[in-house]
Amino acid sequence: MYEETPSAGIPGAVLWRTAGGDGVVLPDGCMDLLWADGRLLVAGPDTGPHPAGEVRAGAVAGIRLAPGTAPALLGVPAHALRDLRVQLADLWPAREVRRLTGLVAGYADPRAGLEALARARAAEAGPPDPLAAEVVAGLRAGRAVAAIATAAGLGERQLHRRSLDAFGYGPRTLGRILRLCRALALADRGLPYAEVAYAAGYADQAHLAREVRALAGTTLTAYAGGAAGAKRETPQPSGSRTTA
Repeated sequence: MYEETPSAGIPGAVLWRTAGGDGVVLPDGCMDLLWADGRLLVAGPDTGPHPAGEVRAGAVAGIRLAPGTAPALLGVPAHALRDLRVQLADLWPAREVRRLTGLVAGYADPRAGLEALARARAAEAGPPDPLAAEVVAGLRAGRAVAAIATAAGLGERQLHRRSLDAFGYGPRTLGRILRLCRALALADRGLPYAEVAYAAGYADQAHLAREVRALAGTTLTAYAGGAAGAKRETPQPSGSRTTA
């Protein structure tokens, strides 16, 4: 069982919960704050599929933060958490984490507690790097990385460094991941794979197949059949799969 809903308090964020089980979590350009059996954890940005059972818990709740927004909230560059699941106590003072653990535990629905935590932290930390939103918007619009860098008044190397901090990887990798999300959302709607490839911006269906294998560790046919598990993160621009 997996369900999600857009956050009313954190722009672009998604609240979700799962009863656990098998399956995989696919890369989506996002980072998550997790509540797992009374523990607060952080899921860093992924570059490939991760087993859903990597965080061992009977049930897990989370708030998925929009691409580029988590580092300001956490006070940690995204690349330091790439492909990792870590205890929040490894990043913040233990006393503060104990307080926040009590905060989240006080909510009947831990997703509401995570949302309150993120909202309070965002108010203290200030806004994320505005460049992150520009990069995401440019990539989703299909613009070339060089054009995005020029529009931002940066060289490509500067853009790459800023992207490592914001997303955990460079803009080209982020672009591949966002394109994969578009493709899987279209596949969820039942479109023929050739149409999925064209609409998502791939050269052809073979290119799409290679990217699904490289980033999701599966095939479109297996994905459509449910092999990717319950938590198939294929966000629309809002960050929510519920609109797919």
